[in-house]
Amino acid sequence: MKLFFHFPPNNDMMDTGSIKRKGKMPLFWHFMAAEKTENWMLHRKVSTTMNFIVPAGYTPDIDLKETQIAIKVVKDFFQKELTKQLNLTRVSAPLFVTPESGLNDNLNGVERPVAFDIKEGGRKAEIVHSLAKWKRYALKQYGFQPGEGLYTDMNAIRRDEDTDNIHSIYVDQWDWEKVITKEERTRGTLEETVRAVYKALKITEDYMAYEYDYIGHVLPEHIEFITSQELEDLYPDLTPKQREYEIVKLHGAVFIEQIGGKLKSGEPHDGRAPDYDDWKLNGDIIVYYPVLDIALELSSMGIRVDEISLHEQLKAAGCEEREKLAFQKALLHGELPYTIGGGIGQSRICMFFLRKAHIGEIQSSLWPDEVREEAKKAGIPLL
Repeated sequence: MKLFFHFPPNNDMMDTGSIKRKGKMPLFWHFMAAEKTENWMLHRKVSTTMNFIVPAGYTPDIDLKETQIAIKVVKDFFQKELTKQLNLTRVSAPLFVTPESGLNDNLNGVERPVAFDIKEGGRKAEIVHSLAKWKRYALKQYGFQPGEGLYTDMNAIRRDEDTDNIHSIYVDQWDWEKVITKEERTRGTLEETVRAVYKALKITEDYMAYEYDYIGHVLPEHIEFITSQELEDLYPDLTPKQREYEIVKLHGAVFIEQIGGKLKSGEPHDGRAPDYDDWKLNGDIIVYYPVLDIALELSSMGIRVDEISLHEQLKAAGCEEREKLAFQKALLHGELPYTIGGGIGQSRICMFFLRKAHIGEIQSSLWPDEVREEAKKAGIPLL
């Protein structure tokens, strides 16, 4: 096993009291099980399928019971702030949908949904990957008007997820969607909405820093914007994830726009299903997370496809057969409202604001035995 050292950047805008060492960042160790790759992110590889980061000197600042109490504090406060910023109303949402409805999120197009048969009617159903498409349908069904929106608690199982410190096969997030006019399908609308979501994040951090003395300020005052092509031009020799790390290390918080379509390199920055986000009007909120020395995605969001962009993106993705599904057909016929929406991971938000080293400290899920053993040795309590 090779041992590498890495000091995260000394950024004046970050209060490192959040990790219990006033005035300095902790030393992070790079443990690489095999050949050294780029020295851009901290790893301890504990199996052939898992990357597990162990920050040197990390100990939880609050115990399991206190963590459960703090999780509710974060969720209650952020949820209230988000609804205020975006004018959202909470609604009930499905845990599963039928395949023929076309309502499930196909994510990158290769993930398999968890499916089961229903005794009554002999039908099949799928556990949702997200509610990206369902929300747009619901806005029409519930009669929401431009400027109004909904949010819901979404729970999903992603069986093909590669798990690590920030990824789990169990996904819980706030899914939100808001009606806009056709004229509002612009980059200006997108960036204005991003700033509103970021404001909710910033206010929540201020509140948590006031309530818990070990939580300092990490988020900068403002979020920066850059397109995925501009980012590739800036760091042409790096992978997309390495580019995210470099840009967010520089700015603290960045919204990377236009994700899904191919860049000049011939590859997209990241995968996106072709039938909900407009790839020219979407993006991810990424922040620097000093506890793990990583770029951490807190939200994926965007203006949704219209009739033209849906057809173009389905064709580009080689998925034109989806035009026959109920949801996609309704979109192509102009039967659904124009919308903007996104997802914000609940466990990940709590992990970030409570300065945890692993998402398993926040949510109860399944992890490989070797990860649980390594976490126990490191004093990281996985639920």
